[in-house]
Amino acid sequence: MDKKRIYGVSDDVPAKLLIPLGLQHTFAMFGASVLVPILFGINPGIVLLMNGIGTLLFILITKGKAPAYLGSSFAFLAPGIAIIESQGFEYAQGAFVVVGILGCLLSYIIYRKGTAWIDIVLPPAAMGAVVALIGFELAGNTVTGGSIGANLMTDTATSADWIVFLVTLMTAFVGSIVFKGFLSTIPILIAIIVGYIVAIFFKQVDFTPVLEASLFTLPDFHMAKFSAEAIFAMLPVILVIAAEHISHQVVTSNIVGTDLLEDPGLHRSIFADNFSTAISGLIGGVPTTTYGENIGVMAITGVYSVKVIATAAVISILMAFIGPLSALISTIPGNVIGGVTFLLYGMIGISGIRLLVDQRVDYSKSDNLILTSVVFIAGLSGLSIGFGSIELSGMVLSSVVAVILSLLVYLIKKAGWSNLE
Repeated sequence: MDKKRIYGVSDDVPAKLLIPLGLQHTFAMFGASVLVPILFGINPGIVLLMNGIGTLLFILITKGKAPAYLGSSFAFLAPGIAIIESQGFEYAQGAFVVVGILGCLLSYIIYRKGTAWIDIVLPPAAMGAVVALIGFELAGNTVTGGSIGANLMTDTATSADWIVFLVTLMTAFVGSIVFKGFLSTIPILIAIIVGYIVAIFFKQVDFTPVLEASLFTLPDFHMAKFSAEAIFAMLPVILVIAAEHISHQVVTSNIVGTDLLEDPGLHRSIFADNFSTAISGLIGGVPTTTYGENIGVMAITGVYSVKVIATAAVISILMAFIGPLSALISTIPGNVIGGVTFLLYGMIGISGIRLLVDQRVDYSKSDNLILTSVVFIAGLSGLSIGFGSIELSGMVLSSVVAVILSLLVYLIKKAGWSNLE
């Protein structure tokens, strides 16, 4: 069991702590989660609603044993934008629904066949690299994230931008090490609040959206449409989201000290993840996925309670209907978000390295050395491979490369051709 643990997965958390602990998760996911609908050109309100509903469904389906917050998935971005440009968002929704349904079918196969195949398609040498890339690929977004991230590496960045960024980062860093008692459970929330106050001092916060927001708002619901072209363009994402989900569950298992692939079972968690995607896509939202930012929050704070995650989900749902609340959170400057994600993304990356260490991957063996090396470079080199409207790059490309190379290594060993035999 992780020595950091303060509240375990099923532990009761005092009611007075649920809201601040839940807000911490909400703030952690907010920047990245609303970026996806912004890039798709839709209102984030429906996404906040479906993220919250999807998270509650995930907790229910996994019997409250797997702490995970479901936010907007980046894996669907490239094909999704291509479909939107050619056919419209409704047809991208239809493709989201089909991928989600196929993911649910995959969960049934896992239920029937077990999880032994994971060590074939994603052995530890490949899995660790993919997990690390979940955090490392996002590293640049902490300082070049535009309106969502810090946007520090530009000619327009001022000394005030850097001060807000560094104050936020150092508050999170020092707080994670120094804070005791209740404060030790909310260093990320405290860092965001401190950074926000400093940003207000430097006149970087515009409260106009809060003042102009309607008290009550309704998310923009619209039904999905289906076309074969859009569906086929989206199909390769299935491989990516499966690898991402397994990686997230492995990381979370290491953090909470329980094998979540066995209990509640990978079949339950991957079904919940994809069912949420299908429902979200059907009525106007974007695909969902377990969120690395929130895994990072758990790793830093030692609070793994699903009740806290559920509280964050309820807050997200309320934000979809209460205009000033969502508007207030949207006023958090990018350099504040960048300051906390600078730490969170690093924690996710190190979780992958930790997986390699915990699994005692033997790098004197050439297959392990090559798998980890090629997967890392495929994800970090900037390489992009296109197939029609499909573009593979970053972690998406590395996940595909990891599975292909892992299967190739397995077949070579099976045939007796390996020089390690």
